[in-house]
Amino acid sequence: MSDPVERTETLQIVPGSTRTLIYCPVIHSLVDLGALGTPVQSATRTAFGAEAWRRRVHTVEQMWTEIEQLIEGMDLDPTRTRVYQDGLPICGHELEIVKEMTYKGSRNHRILLRLHSQGATLMGTESGPLLLQEYNLAKRLLDPGQQGLDSDGRDALQMQARTLLKSRDLFIAGRINETLQAGEVGILFLGMLHDVTPWLASDIRVAYPLGTPVGSDGVAESET
Repeated sequence: MSDPVERTETLQIVPGSTRTLIYCPVIHSLVDLGALGTPVQSATRTAFGAEAWRRRVHTVEQMWTEIEQLIEGMDLDPTRTRVYQDGLPICGHELEIVKEMTYKGSRNHRILLRLHSQGATLMGTESGPLLLQEYNLAKRLLDPGQQGLDSDGRDALQMQARTLLKSRDLFIAGRINETLQAGEVGILFLGMLHDVTPWLASDIRVAYPLGTPVGSDGVAESET
């Protein structure tokens, strides 16, 4: 683990040799959840009611409007900007994935595609095998049949989920450490329950213009 990085709540892009990461914790929309969207929607409605789901949808829409305004207001040099994305594997087909998600209506990926068209570098961010593990585990956690598990069984699944989330965070931090170059700005879109900050290299300055992530020990109703 690296030394603690500088934390700031304000957006400060410093020209020169500094590596800067703009960290945007996000809540995934129904589109962004992909095949898990319907199970998440069903589980949320069952646990909290239909009104809670409507509030979640409204909150997510507001959040992406704020992020779009934030990105548009940045004084970025796209040619020195890298974009890192939750759930985007290193696979050689990153742009195709982003285009497909944009076509399906993802505002998150629409931002990525716009930045890419302006000259920013789209970065495969995650380990494909880890994403597959998480997808399979999430399906188990969201399976109504799992409701019959005793507390030990539920605790074991939750522990697996936390361990896997940490593995993903370590991989993402390593990816940023290895690829973000001196004088560049990285923009990271990552779910609220993640927190890669402890494993980022000590020379990377991190800005949280939308607030800090909740982290896996926190509570968020909308993350998987």
